Formats: sequence, structure tokens, C-alpha cells
Amino acid sequence: MDIVRYNPSLKEEWDSFVRSSNNGTMFHLQGFLEYHAPGKFPFHHLLFYKNGELRAVLPGSLDKLMIYESPAGASYGSFVVGDIKFHETLEVIDSFEDYCWKEGIREVYLTSAPFIYQQELSHNLEYALLYRGFIYQRHYISHVIRLHEMDDVLKSFQKTTRNIIRQTLRHHALSIEESDCFDEFYPILVENKKKHNAEPTHTLDELKRLKEILGDRIRLLLIRNEEKAVGGIVTFHCNDAVLLCFYIAMLYQYQHLRPIYRSMYEIITRAKKQGYKYLDTGVSQDTRADNPMTPSLDLIFFKEKFNSRGILRSTFWKKLK
Repeated sequence: MDIVRYNPSLKEEWDSFVRSSNNGTMFHLQGFLEYHAPGKFPFHHLLFYKNGELRAVLPGSLDKLMIYESPAGASYGSFVVGDIKFHETLEVIDSFEDYCWKEGIREVYLTSAPFIYQQELSHNLEYALLYRGFIYQRHYISHVIRLHEMDDVLKSFQKTTRNIIRQTLRHHALSIEESDCFDEFYPILVENKKKHNAEPTHTLDELKRLKEILGDRIRLLLIRNEEKAVGGIVTFHCNDAVLLCFYIAMLYQYQHLRPIYRSMYEIITRAKKQGYKYLDTGVSQDTRADNPMTPSLDLIFFKEKFNSRGILRSTFWKKLK
């Protein structure tokens, strides 16, 4: 295979390939990655051609220590491929490793999207990486709701959760609207993150820029009472299979109104109607723990109330030199 380093003239070809691929997501698009300020990441994206035909792409960065990471500035990275056979998957990995040796790359970290993001389910890529000596460096756990298996959204939830949602629907204390008012939502998000000794992944300006670039791929569902916004959910349209809840936040002084329960019911209902197979509610880690793999048991308990299941987001690692 021939490997070409990405340049802006290849953007249309890159993004078209990702959109038609088996495992590509919004996070693999150059249209997404370009929201970062120039120079923020030492991007080193690669395209893999066989007989002149694009067969794979790899977004990533290469730092001064010659460590290659994929993704850089995104949630998911690693190789994006079509529904290719195993032998060709090996060709992609082998050609990349040859490239690494020639370029003097010492280590490689690859974090792919969980398997539910694939159009046709396959572990060819994971098995090929393991066969070629990559090992698991870490795992995070995400929780996913299987929308395509639901006959009735409300009935799929735990009994107590069903009762809470019915109460919010009867009392009309909350209203739900799709909104572009990120200025209203962002202070709520910051306050929530502080409670867990964390900060939002994006600044307000970055979130607005992403919305401007990606349009309806990023949406805000805002929850209001009579006075003001009390919570919200920001979703990312990752691909045709999966909708990702990237931010979920509320004002805790309004917790008695159960805004998150109501908004989760709303977003699950909408996602199912829109034809997604899965709703990914995001990683469920304890950000205060020293070990980054430590699960947040309270958060997992909450997500399981909506009939979610845990899946792994794994990072592969290999030391070359």
C-alpha cells in the first residue's frame, strides 16, 4: 500500500471516504478536526491507497518524542476502513508499521470507536492489531441504549424511572426545546463539571464553532421551567448508527423537578424516531480517581435505569523502538 500524508487539498476525498466507510464517525472528519486552532495539535493524518484507490485513513498526531496518537483532539480515532476482508486489514496495519519504522516513530496509541459504531459488525481490525503485537493500554466503559430493540421506550425503563417520567409529563413543570442557545446551557455545564472536579472538553467558543461547522450534526436539547433553563443535553450525530450524548447537565437546585429524567426520555424517544440503532450516553468514569479506568458507580447506576448496557472504548498500544 502507498501512504500519503494528508494536506488540505485531500479534504473532500478524506471526508467522503469517512462518510461512506464501515466505521467512520463525525470525529474522523477533517471538517470536525479543523475546528481546532492551527498549531494546537501536531497533526499527522495518513491516507492508505492500494492500486490508486483509497482504502483507509488514519487521523492522528506525531509529537517531538516521536509518539503517534490517534485520535488527537477528538474522542475516537484509529483506522477508518470500508467493509474490507481480513487480509486487507493486515495490509493496512503492516504498511502503517513500515511507515512508522521509516519515520522513526517510537510508540503508537490507537483509540477506535466502540464496535456499535460500525455499519457491519466486525472485529477484523482489533484482531489484526493484536496479531501484530499491539496490546490493550487501557479501557473506558461507555453505556449504550439499544434503540432498535425497543418496542416501547417508556416500558423499557426501570419501574421507578417510568413513574418519575410520568410525573414530569403530568405536572408540566418542564418544557423541552431544541435550541441554539449554548450561552444559556454552558454555565450550567461548567457548574456541573466543577462538582466533579472537571472542566468541559470544549470552551463555549469551540462549541459554537463546532455547531457552525457541523450544523445539525450537533444539537442542544434545552430543559426549561417557567423561570429559565435548568438543564440540557448536547448530542453529536456520530454516524447513521449512533447518536452520542456528549454533554448532560442540570442545575442541582432544580433537581426536584427531575429535568435529567425528562430530557433522557425525550432524547431517547427522538433518537429512536430518527432511526438510530444506538444512543451512546458517554463514558462512565470517576474523574476524581487517580486511576483513569475507575468507574463512576453512581453514574452507571443512573444510566442503567434507562436500560443501558456497558461497552468498552479501548486503546491499543505498541512500542516500536
